[in-house]
Amino acid sequence: MKIRVYTFFFTVLFMGSQSLYSRILPVGVGKTYATVTAAAQQAVAGDTILCYDASINGGMYIENLKGNQNQWIYLRAAQAGATRIQGGSNAIQFTDAAYLQIEGFVISGQTGNGLNMDDGGSYSTPSHNLRLVNCTFENINATGNNDLLKLSGIDSFVITGCTFRNGATGGSGIDMVGCHFGIIEKCNFSNLGSNSIQAKGGTADLIISRNVFTNGGARALNLGGSTGLSFFRPIDAKYEAARIRVIANVISGSEAPVAFVGCTEVVVSNNTLLFPGKWVARILQETVDPTRFVPCGNNLFFNNLIIVDQRVSTEVNIGPNTAPETFSFQHNMWYKTTQPSWSGPQLPGIKVNNWVADPLIQADSLYVLEATSPAIAKGLSYGNEVVKDISGKAFFSMPTLGAWEAKTVTTQSKEEAAESPVLIYPNPCQNQVVIQKSGTALKSIRVYDVAGKGADIDGLIWGGMKKFYLSQCLNLQELVVLLF
Repeated sequence: MKIRVYTFFFTVLFMGSQSLYSRILPVGVGKTYATVTAAAQQAVAGDTILCYDASINGGMYIENLKGNQNQWIYLRAAQAGATRIQGGSNAIQFTDAAYLQIEGFVISGQTGNGLNMDDGGSYSTPSHNLRLVNCTFENINATGNNDLLKLSGIDSFVITGCTFRNGATGGSGIDMVGCHFGIIEKCNFSNLGSNSIQAKGGTADLIISRNVFTNGGARALNLGGSTGLSFFRPIDAKYEAARIRVIANVISGSEAPVAFVGCTEVVVSNNTLLFPGKWVARILQETVDPTRFVPCGNNLFFNNLIIVDQRVSTEVNIGPNTAPETFSFQHNMWYKTTQPSWSGPQLPGIKVNNWVADPLIQADSLYVLEATSPAIAKGLSYGNEVVKDISGKAFFSMPTLGAWEAKTVTTQSKEEAAESPVLIYPNPCQNQVVIQKSGTALKSIRVYDVAGKGADIDGLIWGGMKKFYLSQCLNLQELVVLLF
């Protein structure tokens, strides 16, 4: 199975004041704008809508809030975590948004979905380039198929540093229909209903990485699902989900941590799965039409660390109309705490090096291993790709199994080789920065400042060790460097 390499992000901090071309639109009692929607009607590319009130009533609708690739629009809480959008059917429904970052809000008490972002039903023109940063979604006031975060027809998005807890019994933490090219990272999910994350309806090309799930629903990760045919994006998709990478997560509890449901080319690697209630994984096909949909198959499960107890008697539940023989289970470590003489899991498909041993997780941790753990240096290599563990450390060429890389580097030169094939310095800087790369050639670089203003730098061929200088930095506070 081909493993795709996605864009890498680097951040460089600059000393100095914020650039002058952005506006602050203050919202709250005694501020210029009384409501978020009033500010949104006036916002243009580069603006920041800054919310000061401790509580904002939900039930807002905002359409066509769009920045551009050079200047994003920011919707921020003036003090992260201190502004709560409370109640309403949805906190806010965003339709046809683009180049928008939402940051620092607490969203709670909705009777429908907590936050809803969609393409307005115009499937050929998705909402795109959206970021959700350090938000909390909690305590939904619903019990049915209601989601803390509902995404429909969203492309090129990032959800990072967010918390999802206390969801509806029949809903998800994040529910995606027809979403593409997304990253969900460094989030926490707890006490959810059906799922923590559901990706269905033609959803593809996601990275789900470095998250922690605690009792995250019946299926913590529902990779696929069941979608009405008219809601698929693209409309002729032949799968519920495809090309999703689930890397370096910790999943504790749930009836099944991972469910492959009508999906293909999905990779689940270097995760730590702890004490599921019934199964470790499920292989299902809920949308059945052999003339259109491929059967659930061609998925890869490797470098994972799995601990179960007496509640698991069938490790992998297999439903009808699937292709379990096309799955691959390689270089995983399994341990059953209630049966020391356990002979190991019964697995379908290709099976290589599925060890049975106590991985020796430290008593006060969900994932940190003892120095003598048999899981160290047992994993399949990611080749030249830099893949980070749950703590942000790069996995070695022979990775530790599970979400945490146990090996540490002992010298600066080894650390740079293992974790930083791209060097960016000095950081912070005042008026120039060096981007230094050896080995693999890169097609292009794109740089952005803190407000989203950016420029492409194409045609770079590294060949050995080259340096590129960015000058006249205009006293920016932050620069984001994207390598393609």
